[in-house]
Amino acid sequence: MKKENPAEQKPKYETLIIDNVKYKTTLTKKYINKKPFSEKVLGNMTAFIPGTITEVFVTQGQRVEEGDPLVVLEAMKMLNEIRAPFAGEVKQLLVEPGQRVSKNHLLVEVVSS
Repeated sequence: MKKENPAEQKPKYETLIIDNVKYKTTLTKKYINKKPFSEKVLGNMTAFIPGTITEVFVTQGQRVEEGDPLVVLEAMKMLNEIRAPFAGEVKQLLVEPGQRVSKNHLLVEVVSS
């Protein structure tokens, strides 16, 4: 029995609908294996780069105003002050000074009140 050469295989077409227009296309392995999109939550402050938490300015349950400093993330010898995006209350504080965090690690959760 003759083995089928992968280069001779017919591509599998998928249908995508964008702005009510149908497109037929093939999908790459990278696209198929990517993480699904999840909308960002405005009050979830995450690390945009791996680093170390050097200072924490708030406690859980504390009231904050827009622009108040929450934590300092040191990354690549730079101190990055993470600030409150709006006035509200610190629902969760998930880091402490000296803690190393990875990219997208949830640092502080702020909820509007």
